[in-house]
Amino acid sequence: MTVSEFLDLFIKELEINSDLHGYYRLLENKKRFLWRKSYLEQRLEYVRNQLTRPYSMVWDVGCGYGTTGIFLALNGHQVLGTTLEFYYNKIGDRLSYWRQFGNLDGLRIEYANLFDMPVSQRQFDAIIAQDTLHHLEPVNDAIDIFRVSLKPDGKLIVLEENGNNIFIILKNFSKRGFKRVSSYYDENLHKTILIGNENARSLQTWKEILNSAGFSFSTEEREYIRFFPPWYYTAENYLQVIRKEKNAGKKLDLLRELLFFGINFTAINRNT
Repeated sequence: MTVSEFLDLFIKELEINSDLHGYYRLLENKKRFLWRKSYLEQRLEYVRNQLTRPYSMVWDVGCGYGTTGIFLALNGHQVLGTTLEFYYNKIGDRLSYWRQFGNLDGLRIEYANLFDMPVSQRQFDAIIAQDTLHHLEPVNDAIDIFRVSLKPDGKLIVLEENGNNIFIILKNFSKRGFKRVSSYYDENLHKTILIGNENARSLQTWKEILNSAGFSFSTEEREYIRFFPPWYYTAENYLQVIRKEKNAGKKLDLLRELLFFGINFTAINRNT
């Protein structure tokens, strides 16, 4: 199933499942529909393009409502999704919808804390952290778990806010001030969980953290996304805008670092 085909079905799901609207806001505002769709589409395309091994074993950390896991399972990958989100019990209804369009036997979603899970060495071809890496604390301990869990040359695929973006810096500071790490009590697990408090970082900072754990980066595997404003998109220029945005993200260094909202990057596990 292509990303485009999946999104068409996903939009139909949103039309009949209002439980998803608070998280996926595509239908909230018609003027922002293409802008939001573009962001989701570019992220899914990035993940798909990184999974070059057929039938990969994938761990989707912080999987949310399981959208990426559903897409990957429909394309034949074996996916473990883990989450600590309150809406975990609503995921089952989603799977009933998506089973109409393909086999989801390869998808398993669990309510689990990363730091409590038994670590299976060299189990996964890829780990996906989508809007998740900035929440994991202690972050170095989390990355060490990823290192052990990945096969040699396995991929850590990261989709994050750009911590250098001046608007994201102001937004996050207004929410949490200088308190970049906090905690909460999880009623299901009956324990206190440490969490990064909107702790977005720049690509360079992520690179330094991951390099110290034995991961390597390729400049060719990174993407900066979401620069153009919502009003810039029309049905006629949709694909053209995405192409222009990608080109600008490759060529204009200062613009890329300070004004693009999203970063997609992949780190390779070089530990043997």
